[in-house]
Amino acid sequence: MLIFLDVETTGLESEDRICSLATVCEETFMYELVNEGKKITAEASAIHHITKEDILDAPCFQETEIYAFLKQNNRIETTLVAHNIPFVLEKLRGGGLSWLGGVVDTNRVSKHLMQECESFSLNVLKYELRLYKKEEAFVQKYGIKDALCTTKALHDVFVVQALYNLLLEMKSLDVMQELSFKEVLLEKFSFGKYKGSYIEEICMNDRAYIEWLLLNAKDIDEDTKYSLNYYLEG
Repeated sequence: MLIFLDVETTGLESEDRICSLATVCEETFMYELVNEGKKITAEASAIHHITKEDILDAPCFQETEIYAFLKQNNRIETTLVAHNIPFVLEKLRGGGLSWLGGVVDTNRVSKHLMQECESFSLNVLKYELRLYKKEEAFVQKYGIKDALCTTKALHDVFVVQALYNLLLEMKSLDVMQELSFKEVLLEKFSFGKYKGSYIEEICMNDRAYIEWLLLNAKDIDEDTKYSLNYYLEG
């Protein structure tokens, strides 16, 4: 069984919690707001447009239908598919659910298989890979009456599913599960003043900046750290 999942949170710190989430599994989907008693930061609201008023009467995570569904299917033969799976698993654990099944990280798998992409954020991949063209098919298949919101979990989980289907044309599920745990040697910067430049070249020409980045930047992911260290060491 494949379960596609997307979560929105009250912020990006470790103590932040889920404030909305959505799942797609076979022919069904679910979307729920969540109130874990944690204030939503203004920065988070600017991303997903969920406010404290929206979740005022929402249940806590463990009282949602999605929690019950995930708990019921939390077994080895079930695979959870999400974009940036380490973040998703951390937030699930924060809500009291430790995932036991397999996982596919569409973020890391995309980095392995499509290094030519300018960025690997879900919203950028949606347009760069023309995944938005799949939206109408999802609306028809699942009988969604309202337009898909471009900033909330319900929309994003369908983009994750479309991305997974595209990746599946390149590699099997088993291979994608392996790639989800394999560090990616990135070729180019996807952020900052050297965006689009080859990491190896910058490591040779501006070593001080790379060393500063590794020491001070708290928001760079593990694959970027791995690549920076790899090229620094030559």
